[in-house]
Formats: sequence, structure tokens, C-alpha cells
Amino acid sequence: MTYEPRALERKWQERWEDGGRYEADPGDDEDATFVTVPYPYPSGGMHIGHARTYTVPDVYARYRRLQGDDVLFPIAWHVTGTPIIGAVNRLQKGEEEQLSVLRDTYNVPEDELEELETPMGFARYFIENHYKRNMKSLGLSIDWRREFTTNDRRYSKFVTWQYETLRENDRLEKGLHPVKYCTEEENPVTTHDLLEGEDAERQEYTLVKFGLGGHESRSDSERASGGQPRAVKVPMATLRPETVRGVTNAYIKPDGDYVEAEVDGETWLISHDAARKLLLQQRDVEIKEEFKGEALVGERVENPVTGEDVLILPADFVDPDNATGVVMSVPAHSPDDWMALEAAKADDERMRVYGIDPAEVDEIEPKAIIDVEAYDDVFPARAAVEEHGITSADDPLLEEATQEVYNREFHGGTLRDMYGDDAGKVVEDVRDELAERYRNSGQFDAMYDFSEPVVCRCGGDVEIAEQETWFLTYNDEDWKALAHEVVSEMDVVPETSRDQFDHTIDWLEEWPCIRNYGLGTKLPWDDDFVIEPLSDSTIYMAYYTIAHRIKDVPPEELTPEFFDALFDGPDAVEGDAPEKALELREEWDYWYPVDYRVSGNDLISNHLTFFLFHHADLFERANWPEGVAIMGMGLLEGEKMSSSKGHVVLPAEAIEEYGADTVRFFLLNSAQPWQDYDWRADEVASTRKSLNRFYDRAEDVVDLEAPAREDIELERIDRWLLSKLQGTIERTTRAMDEFETRSASQEAFYRFEEDLRWYRKRTDTERPAAQWVRQEVLRTRLRLLAPVVPFLANELHDELDGVPVEDAAWPSVDHDRKSTRVEVEEELIESLVDDVRDIVDVTGTDPDDITVYTPAEWKGTVFETVAETGTDIGAVMGKVMQKESLREKGDAVNDLVQDLVADIREYDDEELAALEAVDEAELYADAAGFLAREFDADVDVIPEADAEDEKAEQAVPFRPAIRLK
Repeated sequence: MTYEPRALERKWQERWEDGGRYEADPGDDEDATFVTVPYPYPSGGMHIGHARTYTVPDVYARYRRLQGDDVLFPIAWHVTGTPIIGAVNRLQKGEEEQLSVLRDTYNVPEDELEELETPMGFARYFIENHYKRNMKSLGLSIDWRREFTTNDRRYSKFVTWQYETLRENDRLEKGLHPVKYCTEEENPVTTHDLLEGEDAERQEYTLVKFGLGGHESRSDSERASGGQPRAVKVPMATLRPETVRGVTNAYIKPDGDYVEAEVDGETWLISHDAARKLLLQQRDVEIKEEFKGEALVGERVENPVTGEDVLILPADFVDPDNATGVVMSVPAHSPDDWMALEAAKADDERMRVYGIDPAEVDEIEPKAIIDVEAYDDVFPARAAVEEHGITSADDPLLEEATQEVYNREFHGGTLRDMYGDDAGKVVEDVRDELAERYRNSGQFDAMYDFSEPVVCRCGGDVEIAEQETWFLTYNDEDWKALAHEVVSEMDVVPETSRDQFDHTIDWLEEWPCIRNYGLGTKLPWDDDFVIEPLSDSTIYMAYYTIAHRIKDVPPEELTPEFFDALFDGPDAVEGDAPEKALELREEWDYWYPVDYRVSGNDLISNHLTFFLFHHADLFERANWPEGVAIMGMGLLEGEKMSSSKGHVVLPAEAIEEYGADTVRFFLLNSAQPWQDYDWRADEVASTRKSLNRFYDRAEDVVDLEAPAREDIELERIDRWLLSKLQGTIERTTRAMDEFETRSASQEAFYRFEEDLRWYRKRTDTERPAAQWVRQEVLRTRLRLLAPVVPFLANELHDELDGVPVEDAAWPSVDHDRKSTRVEVEEELIESLVDDVRDIVDVTGTDPDDITVYTPAEWKGTVFETVAETGTDIGAVMGKVMQKESLREKGDAVNDLVQDLVADIREYDDEELAALEAVDEAELYADAAGFLAREFDADVDVIPEADAEDEKAEQAVPFRPAIRLK
């Protein structure tokens, strides 16, 4: 029968759906497994990266079912927030990029675009036509009864209970807080709302308030009423306030847009963009005048700390959209600034264009203010530039050199004498104190900005704004301590991610949890706001346990008391607890806690850690998460996937081309779950061919009329294959327990295929015993492979045994079939074949005769002594030399001991015991017929004692000598 995956897969998909195969209900025993994955956000279609995210937990769920557990694997749809609204707005505006993504990437028919012009219409389209359809096609074993969307009324009641409880527990506060703010929507946003700049960092810049009107200022004509010079500040932003004494000059973009603005009562000259940002950060800003940056080129400004005048130079590299748009230069301690000053000194013509005397620029000299042992040069920047071989300001190594100097000075640099009482202190220890001191004196100020441009999904610019908001107090030490406890007690896959959780918990500060508008649950005590999407999705796993049954409860009855009784029991409420809540509590108790939360590595910094915080506060310790498995990221042909660029693979297309089992197998076998993987079409096609071959051979085995076990006698090669199978079961089971899905599929599929190839070479596979063994092996492998390729495994198992593999059980190791001796013996035969083949290859001969010489009896005695004594050569020699027959052989014994001591390091005690029991002459004689067929030659096995050939003397235990003719 030809392998036609799509026909086979549709058959099983319909069978599972019609029978409600994966609808999970509490059972009679306590073996329950609850595995979850982040619910999708349907602001676009599903791509192959999503397919892997959802397939990994499905593999684990299927594995636990085969182990006999009741397993709950649910899914829901995250629609709250603004991304869907932003997508709808872009669609309604007719933005070509958005239309292209919908039409060309996600294949939305033209006549259906209108359905997407409401937020829930948009969400429903992608839920039904992409996510849900693809999940079913992939064979995900989901309990579809429990699906919901996060704007369902009942779910909102659940979120309301969560936030009222958090408020009662003092986990919420109100106050000014810096937030990501979309200037288009005039609304706070979070990482999930961003189109660009998801990894941008919020940076707090120190503003050094240089004074305009230095000793040689050309702005004396600008005077306030009464003829006195105005106190004008030119704030310059820095992340290194300790370098203020090393400033030698400044830079501004000549054609940039700048303003004179009153900022909190002071006159500031800053970029137009900076004025807008400061206004968002709750500063009192009034723009008085607008001008181009060239108006300040050539001006001198006074350093507020040193009183020295510094010259403002023109520079195109200055970005008016970054901080204040005016940059101070510290060339001694910044390779960037060093190269910029060198370029300015070399560009006399440009200086003259802006009325600057080149001689003034030539007079600018770097000022050393920090000592660093890592550099011999008094100017660390110069040393770093020379060390990296940097010759121009465009060199990509310049950024690396600048960061290197920054790190070395921060952690090990000490301030020089000009810092007075701070002299000799390490930068890391004094920076914040120094900045605070100057800020209190009025010489410094501060503002927030991003490390890179950030764009909302609606297309609007995102800035940092200070807003009066409610925020979650993740900075509370007692809450952090609880979250650390959760991490210490749960299983983390891979273990290396545990430190990431602890690190995130340590640096997390307050988290703004509301926004002005968008889909979602209203803030219970102020319905002008909605709870933002990362904050409403922290404990929804608890809702899965009762989602299908709570639909029978009228929303108005879902009071906080209802959920108190549901999650905390009847004693949590005054009076009689709602009967329905207590009924639902039984199901909640059965499934909780979450056994494994499977999610992406990028979510450790927010969602996954929030998940731990909220569970620690809202639930008893017994219901804290038991495990988290981290997922790596996906590439497509070596590049990052991008929906906007059309660089994605749609699961529906991949499944149609290759089959769902092929897609699953490739996604699971290409890397361990926590590792990044790369979808490559040629490798996927190769995977399909491998499954084709497996299916064809399996069908041949299914068709065999194998006898019953009691009617056959197994040969040694049969026992060998069955023994190897036990090892495969053991290793595959261990890998599945540890979420090593790649290792599991490698063991059960590819590595055991090598054993089967050897078996087919070694024996007549049509023997009755071999037929029985082949069916037994196939039966076991289908069960091992069922979590990864469920369609194929169910089909073949049904053909073989008359029941789907899901009605069978995960195989366990049969220790009666495990034989170290048989495996060791077969390894010796395989090693002999390899040695003969190596000689054939090296000599280029085609032998007619092969003679195998087995070692003399005394050599076996030496081996036994080595095996019993161990690797201490002196101890071994002491024992063997007690025997006169061995003493007579002198150096030969010594040489053999040396060889054997090296050999036994490769074996464990059980293998050594098996080797001692091997009769090499009998073993190789038994395999002589196989060797003869393999090399088309006559084969003789001769003990060394009976040999006349000097070659025989080279035989050592388990490495026979070989002569080819």
C-alpha cells in the first residue's frame, strides 16, 4: 500500500474528532497530567514556528496518555489588548503593507477581507481558518470543549476576581510610572503590541545641563528684558555621568529640528523630538521658538561641573530623536568620540563652512579622568581603537570597542584625582551616588528614552511616558522571595533556564497593568481602564480546568466569592459557599497544579515570570507550577521568519505538501525543544522520504504471517535485536521524561534503524522466528513513535493489532529480554567485520580467503586478571607474574597488559563480566557463514595455538588477528 499521508491523516483526524478522543475528564486514580502552552494571539495567521510551539506539548501529552495518565491539554484565544484593533485600523485605512500580508502571506480571499473589519471578526477569521484548522490538521490532542476567548464575559469575571484579590493582598499600587506609550493611539502598550523594537531597552539618561553663553559665546545678542543674558541650558544626555569631567566638546546635527523651550521653568535648547518626549514624561514644557541645529554650531557652552567652555561641532551622526539631540564628547574614554574628534580635526573645510576656525578644533585634546589597568595607554579609547585596528568612524568594530571600554571602566576603572573625595573609587561603586549629588544641586537632570526606535502594531511611534497608572508591585521583596521559591521547587527544562528566571525576578520593577482602551477586562474599581494583555494572562491555566462547565453558570453569579470558594474552598467565604463553585472545585483539584508550562525563551522576561509571581500570591503552595519547558526560536532557511516580509511557511501548505507527520517529525527531530531550529525545505523533503521508507517496510512486516511466540525458538541474533530494543525503550522513555523530544525520536527512529539494518544483514528475515521478532519490534517502535507521528503510528498499529496505538500502552523494559552478553558478542562480530573491511579498503584487495586467528589461552588469563584487578598496571603485573607460565613470556605479557588496561576503560562491570564468558573461537566460527556472504570469500577461524602463521601471534582478546588472501 502506498503511503498517502493526507488521506491517512484526514481519516484519523475525523475519527478523533467524532469520538471526542481527547476530551479529558477526571478519572478514578491520581495519575493526572496538565500541560499547557501560551494561547495564540490571532492578530495574524499561524506560521510554522507556531506549529512547533504547540506540537512539543502535544508530544508530551500523548506520551503521558500512553503511560496511563489522564491528560488535559487545552487551548484558548488571547484577543485582549490593542494589536488586533491596530491591525483592523490598518486594514480600514487600506495600508498596502497590511493588505499585502493578509492577501499574499496569509491568503485571505479578497471577498472575505470585509469580515476582518471588526476586531472580533478579524480574530475569529484567523482562529477558525488558521489556528484551529492547522492545530487539528497537525493532530494536536486538544480538549476543544475548553476553548474560550479572553473577552468572554465569564472569563472577564475570573480576571476581575484575580485583580480584586491582588489589590486586597497589596500587590497593586497607583502612581506615576514610566510606560511604553503609543503616540498614535495615545495609549500604553506592552511588548506584545509592538511591530518593531520588541527588544528595545528603557534607558534612563542623565542630562548634563551645559550653560549657553560661555566666555566666547556668539549668543550675547540674545538677552532678556533689562539687557541681562538669559540663563539658557543645553542639556546633553549620557549613560555615563561619571565622565562629565572628561568632556572636551559637543556635537549637534546641523539640519536637525531643535527648539527653545521652557522646561519646568528653565530655558532649554533641545531637539523638537526631545521636547515631545519630555512632555510625555510629565515635564512642564512650552516651546518658545523653533530653529535648525546649525544655529548652535560653533557656540561654546559651559560644563556645569568644571566651569570649562566646550565647543559645539557639526555632526551628521547625531540623532535628534535620541534623548536631547545634543551629544557631549569624551574622546579619552569613548572610542566613538575618539574617532569622531579625529574626523572633525581632519575636516577643515566643513568647519569653515560653519564659521569655525579649524585651529580651535585642533586645540581640543582628550582628558584622562579614569584609570583602567586593562590598558597601558592613559587614554583607554585610543588603546581600544589601536587594539581593534579601527581606522574610520564607519568601522563596525567601533561599537564593540566602545562597549568593551565601557565595561572595563565600569567594573574596574577608578576615578582620578580631579574627582576630589571620589578619587580612587571604582566607577561601579560611585556612579549613581555622583549622578544623584549633581542632580540635587541642579547641575544634572534626567529623562527616559529607548535604546532603539519602537513602533506600535498600529504604525504609531512608541515613546516612554510617565503616567498615573495602576501597577503590579513586582519590586516588593516579599513577593520576589515567593517567586524565587516557586523557581527553586519546580522543574525547569533546560536546567540552564533556571538562572534566567531568578535573574528576571531580581530585576523586575513595577509593571503597569492597565491602559486607556482596547479589548479586555475593565479594571474593577475604575472602568475607564482595561487590564493590559500580559497582566490578564498570568493564571488563566486555572480557568481551563473549569472552562467547559462554567458556561452553565450565569455571568452575574460569578462573583469574587464564587471564585474564592472555587479556588480556596468553602472556608474562604462567609456563609454558605455557592454549590456550583464547590462542584467545579473538584475538577480544579483534580487537574491542578500545572505539570508543565511550555513556552518560548523570550517570554521568561515577562509572561512566564509573571505567571510565577501570580501563582505564588493567589494559590496555596500545593498548586504552584510544577514545571516549565522552554522553547527555542525558529528560522526559515537560515533567516528569521517575518510575516510582514512574507518570509514564513504556513502550516497548511507544509502539511499539504509533506503530510502532518512529516511536519511534526521534522520540527521535533531537528533540535531539542529549547534549541533554535531551522526549517529547510530540502531537509523536510528528506524527512518525508524517511517516513515513506519506514511505512513501506512496516507494511511488509504487517503482512507477515508470523507464528505465535510459543511456536518458535529464537536464535542468538533474534535475542540480540530484542535486547537492543529494550535499550531503545529505556533511552526513549528517559528522553521523553526529560522533554528531550529530539533525543526520543532519534532513539526510536534513526538509531534503531541501524540495528535493524544489521539484523537484516545477519539473518534470514523470512524465518518464522525472525517474522515474529520483526512484528514484535514494529509493535514496540510504533508505540515509541506514536507521540511524534501519531497518524502513521495509529494506522500501522491498527493494521498490525486491530487497535489504534492510543489504545495500547507505552512499552516498558522487559528485563528478561535484556542480555548484555548477547549484545557484547554481536558487537565483537560487528567489530570483526569492520576490521576486515578496513583491511580491504587499505590494501585494495578482494580476498578469496579470510582467516581469523583467536588469541591463545594465556592471553585470556591475562584479560581475566585485568578485568578483576582494574586499571592499576602495577597491581595487574604483580598478579600475573605470580604464575610461572606467564613470567616466562616476559615482555609479551607486559605489552599485553598495557593494551588490555587501555581496552577495559571502555567497558562497565556488566560488560566486562559478559566478555569473560565469551568463547571467541565458537563465536567467530558461528559467524563465519555471515562473513563469507558479506565478503564473498571462504572464512576459517583458527585458534592461535593451532596456527602456523606468525600473524596469529598478533591476536589479543576480542581483537583477533586477520589474514586476507
